[in-house]
Amino acid sequence: MSKFAHITKVHPCFNEKIHDKVGRVHLPVAPKCNIACKFCRRSLGKETCEHRPGVALSVLKPEDVEEYLNRVLKEIPNIKVVGIAGPGDSLFNKETFETLKIIDEKFPDLIKCLSTNGLLLNRYYKKLPDLNVKTVTVTVNAIDPEILKEIVEWVYYDKKIHRGIEGAKILIENQIDGIKKAFDEGLIIKINTVLIPEINMNHVVDIAKELKDFVYIQNIIPLIPLYRMSHLRPPTCEELKKVREECEKYIPQFRACGQCRADAVGLIKERKILEEFFKEKNKEQDKKLDVFELKHFSH
Repeated sequence: MSKFAHITKVHPCFNEKIHDKVGRVHLPVAPKCNIACKFCRRSLGKETCEHRPGVALSVLKPEDVEEYLNRVLKEIPNIKVVGIAGPGDSLFNKETFETLKIIDEKFPDLIKCLSTNGLLLNRYYKKLPDLNVKTVTVTVNAIDPEILKEIVEWVYYDKKIHRGIEGAKILIENQIDGIKKAFDEGLIIKINTVLIPEINMNHVVDIAKELKDFVYIQNIIPLIPLYRMSHLRPPTCEELKKVREECEKYIPQFRACGQCRADAVGLIKERKILEEFFKEKNKEQDKKLDVFELKHFSH
């Protein structure tokens, strides 16, 4: 995979050797999500001490991206990577593509990346390279629908809610298809896998085996017990180490993940957030992040 060297050597989420030297900025422009993971609770306006995926001070509007990035680059000049990681799913929000276009035009030297659950990756895999996106992270927590249905409550696809095995099958099929097509388009793929001891502990290695020919690196992260999995335990350090070692036989492993917020900026270890910018631009915004889900998916 030498063709990827020029990107991965400066991307802190693909190269753990430089994660404390090169900065990145996440743009929280994508609030809506099209799946419901049982461990995920997205939040806006939370205190800045809460550092986990799905959390942001507020949603950043595409029209404010240029001003925001100019301020970020002025204050933190070691930023090399700009990513979109939520707080919902990047590919389920039109604002993602509007933002990528702005970045491509105004900040062409920044490496562009995004994170996604992969449900729509096989729909947009060609559009991403056209916007000069180089890297994509796909969260893959199971490739067995019997296991995935215990992790994902529902999947919203083709204007319909799919639950249980049906939803799990759709998500898995689209993820694998999308990863393969994105790889063929020249995108560098990382997969994130949430390790949930009671559910997918012995299954994670099967994910690595299935995707080894298409994935540059795998990032296995511990469960943060929240939402419908608040009663479950995270893996121990020894369990995490063991699963990573098993998977490393098939895919290189990333071990420096900070499980970052959707508005994180700077070095991974710093946990910075440009609070003042969001407060200035979004004084009128409230914390009703789940309005979309409540309106469309309640039953």
